[in-house]
Amino acid sequence: MVENNSPRIAVVLNAFKRTQYLPLQVEAIEGQTIKPDKIYLWHNFGESLPDEIKHQCIIAECSENLGVWARFAYALNIDADYICVFDDDTIPGNRWFENCLQTMETHEGLLGTRGLRFLSSKRYHPFESYGWGKGDSNEETQQVDIVGHAWFFKREWLAAFWSELPPSNASKIAGEDIHFSYALQKYLGISTYVPPHPINDKSLWGSLPEYGEKLGTDNAAISSSQTALNRFDIALQYYVRNGFQLCLSFSDRLQKGVVLGSGIRTNTFVRSITNKSPFLKNSGKKLLTLLSKLGIHI
Repeated sequence: MVENNSPRIAVVLNAFKRTQYLPLQVEAIEGQTIKPDKIYLWHNFGESLPDEIKHQCIIAECSENLGVWARFAYALNIDADYICVFDDDTIPGNRWFENCLQTMETHEGLLGTRGLRFLSSKRYHPFESYGWGKGDSNEETQQVDIVGHAWFFKREWLAAFWSELPPSNASKIAGEDIHFSYALQKYLGISTYVPPHPINDKSLWGSLPEYGEKLGTDNAAISSSQTALNRFDIALQYYVRNGFQLCLSFSDRLQKGVVLGSGIRTNTFVRSITNKSPFLKNSGKKLLTLLSKLGIHI
């Protein structure tokens, strides 16, 4: 339990697949330097839960997979000062909550362990990234457009999240990250940030890379789907049309490079070919990386 003088932090976990990693995730959360008040678990219909974590969580069982949005509705039941929602592939360092509370003192906003600054208002890729990803570590707090993998926020900000419903045709497995940042910006004037992720102190990180790189790219990862980027593009375009202001101005984005077309990553034909050939897939990634360094994004 939390100390008397510490803010109460509640956690929301999501279970669908990869439930074998829940004990590791719960252990990392219970091992925080600032202890969580309670852990809430939203169990979408899928794999069974490990017995050892059942007594550690308040569990809501759902007979259908309602996707990534449901956990933010479940969070409305929480009585705490702060809430941290974790993706199922995210294992935090033991000072993550401490890092978030310290960041709130200087940059009050929606916090996350990986953040993106979009270089186009129509395409998810390309972007600048900060946080736990390889080569993305940041020594100072960075303002970004959206965060993911972990969301740390004040409980009352859920009112902004649900002040505007997502479109009726919204994907069940994409868009909640953009929606949250958009809603806080629109209704409360609150920005989105990535707290410091210093390269030499991973205890402060919201996702330990040795787990994030493995779990975030396995077959259960949402982003591994061929249609994932299309869903992300659609969500970004929708919220920009409805007033979402990106961190980088149009002139700033132009200085970062030229964005051409709708994006080769979302081309179904190209992806079908590269997914059948590891050589073509790796070669394609290297080519896209080289072009992006030259300021050309295709």
